[in-house]
Amino acid sequence: MQTPDNSLRARLAQARSRIDAADAEILLAHVLGQPRSWLIAHGEAVPSHGQAAAFDRLLERREAGEPVAYLTGTRGFWTLELAVTPATLVPRPETELLVEQALAKIPADVAWRLADLGTGSGAIALALARERPRAQVLATDLSEEALAVALGNAARNGIDNVEFRAGSWLAPLAGESFDLIASNPPYVADGDPHLAQGDLRFEPALALSCGSDGLNAIRGIVADAPPLLRAGGWLLLEHGLDQGAAVRALLVAAGFVGVETARDLEGRERVTLGQRPRERAAAA
Repeated sequence: MQTPDNSLRARLAQARSRIDAADAEILLAHVLGQPRSWLIAHGEAVPSHGQAAAFDRLLERREAGEPVAYLTGTRGFWTLELAVTPATLVPRPETELLVEQALAKIPADVAWRLADLGTGSGAIALALARERPRAQVLATDLSEEALAVALGNAARNGIDNVEFRAGSWLAPLAGESFDLIASNPPYVADGDPHLAQGDLRFEPALALSCGSDGLNAIRGIVADAPPLLRAGGWLLLEHGLDQGAAVRALLVAAGFVGVETARDLEGRERVTLGQRPRERAAAA
């Protein structure tokens, strides 16, 4: 009678027939407490009964659509390793374009005041704070659960120039002024069929969709941001691939100048930004 092959190599081969190969490797490495590279050199190793059972449970959950980041509890973003939970969106690589565009505006040697609206896991705020240690970053979120995750991520990454406040968008920042405000708000239209598919089914609905055209949150931020921006300050917004023109129009109508949209590596419109006009010198 042939002995079943319980090696890591065999288990990975079986798992790859059920879920994405990279996901299978991430989940197995997570269960073993090892980096993915370790699997290559130790393919003949046999997991313990407990490890094998834990891997099987994660495979079933991933087959049902749960995001890998929720299953492992972490996700890499920028240069950070972030804890994530179902109370937060899973940080996505495309949001790094928002960070890049913000950093291009923020001087490295000046103590700017920055804000991140709807911070979730803290990904944007913490990336900016890490790259601009002289800046003071304030991050807001309506969810107390999300803010607890963000606070933990600041501590685990040793970042102390960020303050987190509870509240909706700009409300917790009333009466203050900032050099740059950034946000990755919800921008999927209510009822969009994608919300009922794949990973999105498990992420917080309030962080995904907002209004019949997906632009309600963005409209509110554009309308409320100018009084909180210093003259010459910047507003940067991530949005859907087909929303660039609409977001540019909103910024122009609100009096922003230098309005432009940045494209991702695949040439898709992803981040739109505008500047509050600089104050003109008083007439002599």
